[in-house]
Amino acid sequence: MQSTSAAESQDTQYELVVGMEVHAQLLTNSKMFCSCATDYAGAPANTRVCPVCLGMPGMLPVINQAAVDSTIRTGLALNCEIAERAVFDRKNYTYPDLPKGYQISQYELPFCQHGGVDIDLPDGTTKHIRIRRAHLEEDTGKTIHSGLYSLVDLNRAGVPLLEIVTEADIHSADEAYAYLTKLRTILRYLGVNSGDMEKGALRCEPNISVRTLAQKARGEYGVKVEVKNLNSFRAVRSAIAYEQARQIELLENGGVVEQVNMGWDEQRQCTVLQRSKESAHDYRYFPEPDLPPMQITQAQVAALRQTLPELPDAKRARYMQGWNIRAVDADILTSESLVADFFETAVQAYGASAADVKAGKPQRLANWLTSEFFRLLYADGEGQDLRQIATVKVQPAQFAALLTLVDDKVINMTTGKKVLETMYASGDDPHAVVDREGLALVSDTSVIDDAIAQVLAANPSELTRYRDGETKLFGFFMGQVMRATKGQGDPDAVRQQLQTLLNNEA
Repeated sequence: MQSTSAAESQDTQYELVVGMEVHAQLLTNSKMFCSCATDYAGAPANTRVCPVCLGMPGMLPVINQAAVDSTIRTGLALNCEIAERAVFDRKNYTYPDLPKGYQISQYELPFCQHGGVDIDLPDGTTKHIRIRRAHLEEDTGKTIHSGLYSLVDLNRAGVPLLEIVTEADIHSADEAYAYLTKLRTILRYLGVNSGDMEKGALRCEPNISVRTLAQKARGEYGVKVEVKNLNSFRAVRSAIAYEQARQIELLENGGVVEQVNMGWDEQRQCTVLQRSKESAHDYRYFPEPDLPPMQITQAQVAALRQTLPELPDAKRARYMQGWNIRAVDADILTSESLVADFFETAVQAYGASAADVKAGKPQRLANWLTSEFFRLLYADGEGQDLRQIATVKVQPAQFAALLTLVDDKVINMTTGKKVLETMYASGDDPHAVVDREGLALVSDTSVIDDAIAQVLAANPSELTRYRDGETKLFGFFMGQVMRATKGQGDPDAVRQQLQTLLNNEA
């Protein structure tokens, strides 16, 4: 296959078209149609099963209302139309990890349709991605291949699974990344999904095609290839880029793109053929005879809408408009609800009045949080998962108190960073750390005068050069005095006294 750079030279003749399917496991205590627990991760194989999720003869499914509510709440957050009547269907296909021989899913009458989200792109523009549908189904089990054998673990079979399908509105890997990031953030804010892709709780399946500009002008699409079960955003980016180059090269050489399902080989960084792509008729959909249609009333929808939290876009706008937070910081602070909660509580303790906002206090706190605090957070945890903030020992009020100590010049910024490190490790109050370790700034002019006298006596040649007009040496003397006071001299007081003594003796 030719290099990506060669494919890029041909990209101007083609448009990449991607529709995204996302499967999100819902955070319910029990499975979709039975009472088995959903805490299957790490459990011995086939211990979270019962006759219902094993598909035993005569067993009847019962709908998990909590999963239905989570689906409708997600649909509302994605600006979807909520159906007044929803139907479960049987999707027939035979795999070892699907014990019934069919999956209970939705087809013609899903819970949620015709929604959309806005995504922010690297060039500063915003794009609307349409949501075709969000429907509820049950997850499959897991097949584990080991040598000549394949083993089946059905602990996951029957876990509530929300499938969210976009229209073919995505035209670059950056857009796909922005959409998936936004969607995961919304799901976490709602508390309906953990977003843990590495654990299989969130799985992505892009449908990738390319079309010529002439096809685009005629409203035609190319043949799509679906890449199955991608479990990281990086894999999504890579798979889309690879498929785009592969399909363009194939078409340029006179070949034909086949509608197939592909897998992603992370080690080789390429897609690999899995099987031919099924069509809807292959699944032989028909209404699930053991489950009645569900009627959703406007009162139910209104009640569920009341449970929605403030979503990321609204929170971001409030930070920027109400607290003058920079856009780049607002993006970070609203990327995880736990971070936003910590930040807001700290701002309320530090200063959120109009005068405080005018003085830049919320932005100053944001600066400390996204730099010094996150530096400690990343060093302490595994990877850059901001949700780790829920386990830190420092409380928001303590963090605010630390910044107040810096503002009030009880300690300087350098000392403040050291105090934060101690607080992060111990959970101690900043006042206690400062008092215990004697870190308060020295403002006593007699102490500062003694330090200045020692520095001037120790550096006579520099003193002479300064008095001869080399005033840039003031910075040298300032540094020496701060060192003599072990960094605890009040910089303003030191600067004023140093200027006075140098000029008086000149």
